[in-house]
Amino acid sequence: MAKYVTFFSYTAETWAKMIANPSDRRAAVQAAAESLGGSVDAAYFMFGAHDGFVITDLPDSGRAAGLSIAVSSTGAIRALETHEIFASSDLPAVLERAAAVQGTYREPGT
Repeated sequence: MAKYVTFFSYTAETWAKMIANPSDRRAAVQAAAESLGGSVDAAYFMFGAHDGFVITDLPDSGRAAGLSIAVSSTGAIRALETHEIFASSDLPAVLERAAAVQGTYREPGT
């Protein structure tokens, strides 16, 4: 399974609904991820450009895209970004692939 981090920001209307009826949103995200054969690793709220983020394990990028689109379609989110992530222990293999390509790639205009 691949891991994805999704940054989200709620609309003002969604915040108002959550203030009026507080609940743990992780359960809703977990149910959505499970419907696609995945799970939620972590869910956090934060200060800054986004209101929070969720880390999910999903079988593939098509399912990650499906989850993002389904959540976005509700209108409760004003901004949503999903990115595939990988462990730092995977970086050496990624760099080996980069080294293999580095000699074959040509800069634009060359």
